Amino acid sequence: MANILYLVHRLPYPPNKGDKVRSFHLLKHLAARHRVFLGTFVDDPDDLQHIETVRAYCTDLHVARLNPRFAKLRSLNALLAGAPLTLRYYRDAGLRDWVDQICRSTAIDAAVVFCSAMAQYVEHLPRLPRVIDFVDVDSAKWTQYAPDHRWPMSWLYRREGATLLDYERQVAATADRSFFVTEAEASLFSRQAPECAIRVDAICNGVDADYFSPSPEQANPYAEGEIPVVFTGAMDYHPNIDAVRWFATNVLPRLKEGRPKLRFTIVGRSPTAEVLALAGESITVTGTVPDVRPYLQHATVVVAPLRIARGIQNKILEAMAMGKAVVASSECAGAVDAVTDEELLQASTPDDYVAAIDRLLRNPEQAASIGQRARKRVLARYSWEAHLSGIDRYLPDSAGKEAR
Repeated sequence: MANILYLVHRLPYPPNKGDKVRSFHLLKHLAARHRVFLGTFVDDPDDLQHIETVRAYCTDLHVARLNPRFAKLRSLNALLAGAPLTLRYYRDAGLRDWVDQICRSTAIDAAVVFCSAMAQYVEHLPRLPRVIDFVDVDSAKWTQYAPDHRWPMSWLYRREGATLLDYERQVAATADRSFFVTEAEASLFSRQAPECAIRVDAICNGVDADYFSPSPEQANPYAEGEIPVVFTGAMDYHPNIDAVRWFATNVLPRLKEGRPKLRFTIVGRSPTAEVLALAGESITVTGTVPDVRPYLQHATVVVAPLRIARGIQNKILEAMAMGKAVVASSECAGAVDAVTDEELLQASTPDDYVAAIDRLLRNPEQAASIGQRARKRVLARYSWEAHLSGIDRYLPDSAGKEAR
């Protein structure tokens, strides 16, 4: 058992969005084997109630408050310094002081850094062994945003992509190992940072298939006779916003022809004004729900039409674990180890989505069969424990002793 400094950009609980699902399961994995000293941020007041839940996994815990609006304004200083805005956004003197105090008072054996922005807190500790879970190539995400926005935001996103890539390369150069969520993300980064390629690996996401499993106890949240086509995700996240708006405009009207009871249900926390504006006769926007599983279990079809996607989408794995037929964009489906048309359907154009979803709606037995095979795939391939064990060989197995 070693002393592990774990730095995460967002409180890893509750696991209700992609990055928090991964960071929470990594916390559980580390806490089962080591003493964990966790430094993190809370950027949502609703998460304050969960601090004690997280504390139960930790030997010590420091939580810094982060106001997103003020943090965005503060990050603009990076424009003058030629630095990524992301770093200034997550800069906190109190967290840095806590890291220094922990490293002075405790024999910290290694640091696990979740996302590149948190690496700034160990930059001045060159002798501290560290592994970095980048999750996605965030710099590529910012660059990918640029074409969808007008100047000056397009310029700002391209700038952030370029400056953040420079920083990601610096971080990876000093890490003992760098991890990404898929082999594709790891390969992309290796091409962009060839000097680091030899120390880059992939650790895939998993899913808690015991929690996300069909159950007769899950009450149907939909109206009688309704045909629910469902999307789940944090609805203040740009790729999710873009996905539901695109689907509502380009696919839903055609699906509705001859199906007056069909509704597009958008399930997820913090819907923006853009998302709320979609609600109407054919679209339901739920906002935060206490449990997403009933919405998945009783869905007729689950869709993931993301046009901007990095890594593997937990929303797809969770729906598959619930035994649902999922129609996902090619960008998303390609990251999932599943047999196309047998365990997961993929689409690119509006015509593709209409054809795939229409096929499932007309053949409920086939949809059920695809869902059953999807769950079997998740059980066989997407165990969190199996994937996260890949990090263990790069951490000490006891104080001062490296794992072999």
